[in-house]
Parts: sequence; C-alpha cells; structure tokens
Amino acid sequence: MSSPQPPRTGPLRALVADLIDRHLRIVAAGERRVVGLCGPPGAGKSTAADLLVGLLRDAGIPAAAAPMDGFHLSNHRLDARGTRSRKGAPETFDVAGFAALLRRIRDDRTETVHAPEYSRRLHEPIAAFHEITPETRVVVTEGNYLLLGDGGWERIRPLLDLVVYLDAPGDELAARLIRRHRATGSTAEQAAEWVRTVDLPNARTVAQTRDRADLVWCPV
Repeated sequence: MSSPQPPRTGPLRALVADLIDRHLRIVAAGERRVVGLCGPPGAGKSTAADLLVGLLRDAGIPAAAAPMDGFHLSNHRLDARGTRSRKGAPETFDVAGFAALLRRIRDDRTETVHAPEYSRRLHEPIAAFHEITPETRVVVTEGNYLLLGDGGWERIRPLLDLVVYLDAPGDELAARLIRRHRATGSTAEQAAEWVRTVDLPNARTVAQTRDRADLVWCPV
C-alpha cells in the first residue's frame, strides 16, 4: 500500500498513535469500527493506513485494511468507456461495489471478508488481497473520495465511524505525485502532465470535502 517518498513518518506516527489512544484503544468484543483516511492524492493516506493497521496490531487490537483504490475500474473497462485518460477521477471507480463491501464489513461478523488492493506496479486492481476475519475489530479504509457528496459517493460516509482528512500543500503534493509516477515508469514529462491534468484537478475536488471530516491532520 505504501507510496514512494511519503510524508515524514515521525509526525504522522504521532498523529496515528494519538488517534488510537483517543478513539480506538478500547473496542469491545463483538464490536467493529470502520475508520476512513481521506485526502487528496499524494497526501500520505496509504502510509497512514499502513501505520494505523500496524500500530493497532502491535497494541493487540485485530485490524485490517480495505482500501478504496481496490475499486478502480480495470483498464479494460476504462478503455471501453473512453475514460482511461481520467483514471483516478470519481467516475472511474466502482463506488457501488465499494459501498457493498463496507456494508458487508459492518454487517457480517461471522465470515471472513476479502477486499481488493490496487497495484501501482500493474496499474490494475487485485481481487481478494486483504482479509477481514470475524475477529477483526478495526477496519481501515483510505481514499480520495470518502467524503464526496454525489455521484454515488454519498453512500460511503454513513458507513464510516470516523473519518480523518490528511491535508498537504499543493506544491508538496505535486512533487510527491511526480515522484510516484516516475517510480512506476512514467517519464518526467508524462508524470508532470498527468499530475497537471488529472491528479491536481482531483485534489481540488477532494479539498472541497475537507469540512466533512471528523479530524484534520497536517503531517507535512
């Protein structure tokens, strides 16, 4: 789940540890909480999710991941729709499938649930990558559009018990995103163009949802 050149993990680790102490340290047997980490692309959501799941497990609290990005439509489907050039925009995800997974995670405590992952190396989703067992007490999801209020995304927020918004300055986001795209094979020109035409417009859409979060972090 981690991305190249994440935000400094010291401040982020402190924020995650505080979140656990204040909100997640005590989860009673039979209960389950679904925590969302939201924010623009490049804000460090995947890094924060990894830290949160890891520190919860270290604290003896069974935790698992169920990231939004696992619901990217396949490149085949995007090509068929003519939307591959906008991959990562709200309409390029299976939001109904994501909502169905979250409902099952909340409602089904008797069977193991599997969640998909998105591979930045393959540029495709991978089915059944994450495992949420009946013992899992905290499920962590992360993604750009958890707080979006239309296009079917309005179904997501009611399924989350707590949402944290990760903020970051625009220039820092752009630099991180270019490094991310370069690390997966794009040229400098391709990376800069994609960030300018796709990632940053998506970031502006996400920024409009900031006020709907329960907590806002600025770990940069």
